[in-house]
Amino acid sequence: MRHLKAFHVFHVAAHSMSYSEAAEKLNITHGAVSKQIKVLESHLSQTLFYKQGRNVCLTKEGELLKGYTEQAFQALDTGIQKLNRLNNHALEVSCEPTLTMRWLMPRLGDFYAESGIDVRLSTAGGAVNLDVTGLDMAIRRDDFELTESYEQTPLVEEWVGPVCSPEYWQKIKENLGDMKLLHSSTRLDAWEHWMSITKDTIDSEVLSQVAINQTFAHFYFCFQAAVDGLGIALGSYPLVADDIERGSLIAPFGFVPSGHQYILLTQDSDQDDSGHLFVTWLKSELSQCVPAIEPTPPKGKS
Repeated sequence: MRHLKAFHVFHVAAHSMSYSEAAEKLNITHGAVSKQIKVLESHLSQTLFYKQGRNVCLTKEGELLKGYTEQAFQALDTGIQKLNRLNNHALEVSCEPTLTMRWLMPRLGDFYAESGIDVRLSTAGGAVNLDVTGLDMAIRRDDFELTESYEQTPLVEEWVGPVCSPEYWQKIKENLGDMKLLHSSTRLDAWEHWMSITKDTIDSEVLSQVAINQTFAHFYFCFQAAVDGLGIALGSYPLVADDIERGSLIAPFGFVPSGHQYILLTQDSDQDDSGHLFVTWLKSELSQCVPAIEPTPPKGKS
């Protein structure tokens, strides 16, 4: 493309709104930035900037071009990321934050030991654009509207139930109205949803009358607070699977299906060898996360 350098200089200057800052970022002189902008303006027969004090502002035409250069250079960055991944054989995977911290990360070492495949994790929930982010795949809870036509692979059904430490349960089990319900601001309707599922049970009716509540920014704070005996959280399998197994959390009312599931989003079902191995391993590991429907008593106790 002709004048590619000039377009790049414009792209940096348009975000800096200062020729001096653009020059510093590009490691060239202020005069070189000004010259490249003039070359581009001459080529397009358009004025792209106008002066305002010591800085510059984009004209209407400059704003329009800025949108196009953003798309172009973002696409170029994405392509470079994909080329780099081909060289280092690493998988770029986005995963729900709490699932990442409490289930996936503790198991990734085993996957690497078995396969030698490096998985680079990033955390996010909800909608995702695999092209723009340069991701190979994303693991999500299916609680949002998909805006992209991705291949969806079911991983595991979600089951939910209240969880707390054994010590906390011993303190409040005789008077459930004294318990503290732990909430996450990322899913404020979680308790209400669970109560609607279990509305025919006495326990659900009692819990709906609990007046003591505490809200945390994320689910993993809720679960840590539950482990520390601060209250009772609504646990989602497999997010609490390891704590249930260790006995640091119990599920005094058991678990019920939430109506949601965890899914894998990919561009298509035709994965390369690394992607196929990871998906197969992921499905195998998650298939073992089957919660007990009945209440789980404290370990060592009947």
